[in-house]
Amino acid sequence: MILKKHLKKIVKATLVGTAFAALASTANADVTLRGASMFDDKHTFTKTMVKFNELVNKYYTGDVEFDLRLNGEFGVEKDYVTFLNQGVAIDYTILAPSNMARFAPSIPLMDMPFLFRDLDHWNAVLSSNILAPLEKELSDKADIVIIGYAGGGTRNLISRNKISNLDELSGHKMRVMGAPIQAQVFNAIGAAPSAIAYNEVYNAIQTGVVSGLENEAASIQNLKFYEVAPHVTKTAHTITVRPIVFSGKSFRKLPSELQDAIMKAGKEAGAYGRELESREDGIKLQQMADAGQIQVSEFANREKLLTMVKPVQDKFAASIGATELLSAIRSK
Repeated sequence: MILKKHLKKIVKATLVGTAFAALASTANADVTLRGASMFDDKHTFTKTMVKFNELVNKYYTGDVEFDLRLNGEFGVEKDYVTFLNQGVAIDYTILAPSNMARFAPSIPLMDMPFLFRDLDHWNAVLSSNILAPLEKELSDKADIVIIGYAGGGTRNLISRNKISNLDELSGHKMRVMGAPIQAQVFNAIGAAPSAIAYNEVYNAIQTGVVSGLENEAASIQNLKFYEVAPHVTKTAHTITVRPIVFSGKSFRKLPSELQDAIMKAGKEAGAYGRELESREDGIKLQQMADAGQIQVSEFANREKLLTMVKPVQDKFAASIGATELLSAIRSK
């Protein structure tokens, strides 16, 4: 699936069906930028990366070819992190912060459950430079550059059986992402979390290894988790932060003008992705409910969850030297 850029403001890549068709030109590109998405062309991550490609086309006068591979052709996000760190296979993608924890232990703070009060708070933080210390750590320790912030999905509990209160949540075996803070938070509210590879979650629920997971509507729909876990409990524990990232090794090889275009395009594509995903999240949840694929429940006394997790959040922030950063996020 190839996007080719040859003449600024004349040639634009367009999304057609499941392929990215390039407008033809006989000129050869000076640079090829390789992207990867775990999802198809309808997913907001993929749409955001297509927007990023278009914006680079807009801001850079040279010739660039974009090679964006979909549907997990290059594996899962943990694989992408390794590729980006090594500067091989791919140059850019969108990642969950927790999947970068093995290189930059502080980065999962971005993804910590119950971090944001609401969408306005989340957007205010991502539109500011509050997260700059985490960006620096990721660059220094993983050689991965954050060029923008997408995300905006509201993550809820997804389970085989209905969960609507603390009693029903107690002992619930659920998949969480690999960063320790994820397991710590869900342990604090009485669940029994396990870190399982994303591409193994469906089978793990089907075979009873776990009874559910936590995720946003787009992924439930795209990966059909509702087939094995049809109950969605509106805990709204996370509003996702999904950095658009670029390999530092790849980035440094590029002309300075292209580097500038990438940074500008990344910021704008992130804003586009945040608006798109936050808007589509509720729509997708309702679509699945209307189709009878999921049953949606509220969580009784959700406010108590916020109180239960605060000591865990504080302890984690202190352990990574981010107490002031956490305070800045909470007060934004």
